[in-house]
Amino acid sequence: MAVPVVDPPRYAEQLEAKRQRICAQFARFEPPTLEVFASPPSHYRMRCEFRLWHEGDDLFYAMFEVDPDDPKQKTVVRLDQYPVASQRINALMPALIEALRDNTLLRRKLFQVEFLTTLSGEALVTLIYHKPLDEAWELEARALQDALGIAIIGRSRKQRRVLERDHVWERLDVEGRTFAYQQVENSFTQPNAEICRAMLGWARDVTRGSQEADLVELYCGNGNFTVALAENFRRVLATEISRTSVASARENLTANGIDNVQVGRMSAEEFAAALKGEKGGRRVAEMALDDYDFSTVLVDPPRAGLDDASCAQLSGYSRIVYISCNPDTLAANLERLCKSHRVTRFALFDQFPWTHHCECGVLLERR
Repeated sequence: MAVPVVDPPRYAEQLEAKRQRICAQFARFEPPTLEVFASPPSHYRMRCEFRLWHEGDDLFYAMFEVDPDDPKQKTVVRLDQYPVASQRINALMPALIEALRDNTLLRRKLFQVEFLTTLSGEALVTLIYHKPLDEAWELEARALQDALGIAIIGRSRKQRRVLERDHVWERLDVEGRTFAYQQVENSFTQPNAEICRAMLGWARDVTRGSQEADLVELYCGNGNFTVALAENFRRVLATEISRTSVASARENLTANGIDNVQVGRMSAEEFAAALKGEKGGRRVAEMALDDYDFSTVLVDPPRAGLDDASCAQLSGYSRIVYISCNPDTLAANLERLCKSHRVTRFALFDQFPWTHHCECGVLLERR
């Protein structure tokens, strides 16, 4: 991976370049004016992972720069600070190195460190080893945990030692409401908390006025959008294939006192088949699909976007809210979706400043 070069005075310039690129790429769909949501120019990533590099007695965090002419050639880049990461991660980086450097037991065969933090300063640190972790390791790790005011998880092959907890609780203020999210170690969460807040606010805005109808959400993850959008609809049915994410989504709904949402563990393809009556079974029967009146569908698919069958399924809804982490696959999907729908809201979320990546939001309404 390339290590982003953070230059806050140039932030507006890099965001404008992204705005122009997205406007040009999607001009053929005749969208309305692009709504642009800026990120903090630095310290925006709430989670990061680093290799831990051992050089004699020295110990430091590392990332790799790949030679574009020869991808097999990688240069080790030493990182004592990482301006992309949250202030909490940057404060912990030297403190953790200092604690590990002279601790033979904790340092030996440690090769990777993962940080997961929140806006309020909660921190979970995962230490990953090429050795089994025993009781002696745990004793030392507990002392380190207490000294740094963090939660620690130890990982090695076929082993995971959770000392205190395997998650943090993020709290996001959106439109005067505070939403609480359990974010579990080693599972997907939105990395840029401020941009996540902007995305939730935008999604709430574009789905207002739907209290008499229902929402179906595909790829719901840990319920990030589900929690924030539930009050805009009569009922919500959310689906997700990851067992960990489904458990987190249910936990988050309970934590936020939401009782009009059902989360089903199934893939988008399985759900499409269930809607057509092609798939039955107990899980589908429990969903009671006939009781819903789906006016709106929300999709937040992986980078590969949606296949033709999924696009065909989406075309059956009055409104489509499409959150995309890959403008190229979004554009390809809109070629299909715009035959039946038109783009009525269009947003750019700068989830990853200083990289070419863009996150987009599109509201499509039936023609």
